[in-house]
Amino acid sequence: MDRANDTIPDGFILLGFSDNPSLEMTLFVVVFIFYMITLVGNITIILLSHIDSHLHTPMYFFLTQLSFLDLCFTTSCIPQMLFNLWGPDKTISYLGCAAQLYIFLGLGAAECVLLLVMAFDRYIAVCRPLHYAVIMHPKLCQKLMLLVWVSGIFGTLVQSPTTMKLPFCSHHQVDDFVCEVPAMIRLTCGDTHINELQISVIGAIFLMVPLLLILVSYGHITKAVLAIQSQEGRTKAFRTCSSHLMVVFLFYCSVTAVYIQPRSYFSQKGGKFLTLFYTVVTPTLNPLIYTLRNKDMKGALKKVFRKNRKASKE
Repeated sequence: MDRANDTIPDGFILLGFSDNPSLEMTLFVVVFIFYMITLVGNITIILLSHIDSHLHTPMYFFLTQLSFLDLCFTTSCIPQMLFNLWGPDKTISYLGCAAQLYIFLGLGAAECVLLLVMAFDRYIAVCRPLHYAVIMHPKLCQKLMLLVWVSGIFGTLVQSPTTMKLPFCSHHQVDDFVCEVPAMIRLTCGDTHINELQISVIGAIFLMVPLLLILVSYGHITKAVLAIQSQEGRTKAFRTCSSHLMVVFLFYCSVTAVYIQPRSYFSQKGGKFLTLFYTVVTPTLNPLIYTLRNKDMKGALKKVFRKNRKASKE
């Protein structure tokens, strides 16, 4: 058994799928394509929401914040992931690993709270439509976003420092693509019961509680939607809310499986695939789900294309 090293390591080795070079090259191409789609998709949402006055509503304000979070979230880990997948060098410095862990965890925690805020916005829009403009005024939206960012900072400051102070095994080989808490805990040769308890508590606060509140809010939304007399109104409400629910399902299920029990057999064996899913796939699907299933977004996109065509003809 490898002994723990009490000194601060110079760096770590992110193993990924280093035992399967052909798979790594395939993953490099796939991850690169997904990352490009993520960048283009989320930047498009941010620009459209800024340009089109019809999208200056609380829903699209929060959607642009989600897009910005996804851009930061993916950029904090995918460039390093691509570098490791490309060649034999899998190393990352201690400071680089620490920075990635702090940013990765903070943005992940912030996204959990933001998805809850978006569910609250949909609840007010569907269940209390006549009071929506009064309740969801710009100042409240800004305060809710402040809560999102403060929650992310709190989450990372609670978990990240204790994780980086763990007695890591001397081989310093992280069996993952990124420096995230479950992988760092599995790298430890000493006692990690306190850290595992800590991550379970943080996971309950940022994953289970928001998910429960989201499900409760959508229970009320479902009742309200079924009570709508107009078929068109029901369809519009269902389309908008189902897009958000799809994003919630994809994000929460994959993250919960890894973070609730970091040393579980499932987390160890399937952790790398789940990490790929919520760092690469989910941020790519978010803009596709919100644009392809959203008439307002598609309408705004068509307006931009029409203007470009007119400008090119002139």
